[in-house]
Amino acid sequence: MTTNTENQGSSLDIVKWGIVVVLLAAAIIANQMYSEASVLVRAIGVVVAFAIAGFIALQTEKGKQALTFARESHIEVRKVVWPTRQEALNTTFIVLLATGVLALVLWGMDAVLLRIVNFITGV
Repeated sequence: MTTNTENQGSSLDIVKWGIVVVLLAAAIIANQMYSEASVLVRAIGVVVAFAIAGFIALQTEKGKQALTFARESHIEVRKVVWPTRQEALNTTFIVLLATGVLALVLWGMDAVLLRIVNFITGV
């Protein structure tokens, strides 16, 4: 009996995903077909179609998993200790300085190798 319920859930999810795809395709096609209509009306129609498609997608098993993941991610982001403005500026300057030094080293190596190749080839 459990297997039968699982199969019905997954087949219903397939139907829901099919409806989502049809809604999104219809929104895109309708936006192109009614290009002479007001941009505001078309934008509202597309937003409404996307909202309905999103609502239907959230009713599927994968949609519920995605929503749970988003909620847990939001909780984790709130736990992050963000650097102060001064720490961010100091880190940025260190990265810029290291990048500049490495660029100069690579430029110098390129110039030396170019002279060696020119000497060997006689150019």
